[in-house]
Amino acid sequence: MHLSKIVLVTSVLMTGLIHVVAGQSVNVGKAGAHGKVLKKYIEPSELKQIVENPVDSIWIIDVRSEKAYSNGHIPTAKSFPAATVASRLNEIPKNQYLIIYCTVGANAQIVSKKLKKAGYKRYINWGGLSRWEWEKETE
Repeated sequence: MHLSKIVLVTSVLMTGLIHVVAGQSVNVGKAGAHGKVLKKYIEPSELKQIVENPVDSIWIIDVRSEKAYSNGHIPTAKSFPAATVASRLNEIPKNQYLIIYCTVGANAQIVSKKLKKAGYKRYINWGGLSRWEWEKETE
C-alpha cells in the first residue's frame, strides 16, 4: 500500500515536470555568432526593459502568424511570420540585433536557422510569448 502511494506521487510529479519542460522549447537562448550579447535579455524582466526603453540597434521579432500577432504581441515587436521570413529578408537589416520569439520557441528556432543560412549573425531565440508576463499590445 505504501509503495503504491509513492509510485502514484512520483507519477504525478513526473507528469507535471514533463508538461513544464514541454511548454518551452529547448532552443531558448540559442544565438547566432554575434547574438550572444543578447543573452542578457533572455529573462523576461530584462526584455521588458528594452520594451520600455527601446534601443535602435535591437529589434524584437514575432514570427507567429499575422492573426496571432494582431491578437496580442510583445509591445514594440515587429511581425515577420515564419512562413514569410525568407521572402522578406530585404526588410531585416543584418546589422540589427534580433530577438526572435513565437509561441513556444520552435518556430523562432526555424527562423533562426533561415537567418543563419542567409548570413545573419546577430540573433537569439527568446522562446515563447507565454514567457511575457505583462500586457500585450494588440492591433
